Amino acid sequence: MTKRELDAAGITDPRLRAAYTRCRLLNARHGRTYFLATRLLPADRRPAVHALYGFARWADDIVDDTGAQATPAERAAALARLDRLLRRALTRGGGPTEEPVVLALADTADRYAIEPAHFTDFMASMRADLTVTDYATYADLRAYMHGSAAVIGLQMLPVLGTVTARALAAPHAAALGVAFQLTNFLRDVGEDLDRGRIYLPADLLAAHGVHRDLLLWSRHTGRRDPRIPAALRAAEDLTRAVYREAEPGLAMLDPVARPCIRTAFLLYRNILDAIAEGGYAVLHQRAVVSRRRRASVAADGLARVLSARLGARRARTPAPAPCGAPDPKEPG
Repeated sequence: MTKRELDAAGITDPRLRAAYTRCRLLNARHGRTYFLATRLLPADRRPAVHALYGFARWADDIVDDTGAQATPAERAAALARLDRLLRRALTRGGGPTEEPVVLALADTADRYAIEPAHFTDFMASMRADLTVTDYATYADLRAYMHGSAAVIGLQMLPVLGTVTARALAAPHAAALGVAFQLTNFLRDVGEDLDRGRIYLPADLLAAHGVHRDLLLWSRHTGRRDPRIPAALRAAEDLTRAVYREAEPGLAMLDPVARPCIRTAFLLYRNILDAIAEGGYAVLHQRAVVSRRRRASVAADGLARVLSARLGARRARTPAPAPCGAPDPKEPG
């Protein structure tokens, strides 16, 4: 994390500075799309976003560690330990933690008065990932995504700021978190299948004649079946509908934070475009947004950032006194 960001956020304690730096590294390494968008935020708000992402990434890595060195029981134990550390850190008087990611998260939660329930719900969904391998209906999946994705949007709202009552923006922020995660589920169908999980609702797949065995056959043999792209196209349509739920919330954000989230919105939605353009071949290759397209979206976001900051600066500058009017700085 740059010194400028930490200084701008008023983070002076050396341990906290190191903790936030650790979170930034996690964001940069694992969240390429999100990290790019985060750089469009005002410097003082970036550390908090890195802390929120870094914690979520750490928990997700525990759940997804399917290497030989981590048995299911060991993953469950590691997640339980993280949950204990989190609960203690979020409790006033609970004592400091030596885990840097938890330290940064607790500091962010305190600075922005983020509801502890959002973290409780998140951890519940992470525990579900240890045992649940598929979801029968979209309603079932949406219940899981409340904790795994919707609450991430709700955690972000106090950091981003709003121009409306936060309660009005909250449903859209939650929907955006869900839209991002549905996009990831669609992009990562093959990788999730390798972990034994299918996140796309079973009833949606079944409507097109798709089931686990067919997906596994296609994944392992490299062969195609027309029923699979038909089902994935339906999942894309479902995901785009959630983006439409989320979109009105962009205008409710603080103008200086709006370009960041708009850029993330466009970049993630472009992943859907890449999936469609690739013929829904996500079981066999990872859909990637081209560098040119990413650069174009980022450049537009930067232009919007500069415009928003100029507008904010003008709003803080008092208008000149009318001719003949007394200067408010001069004594009467």
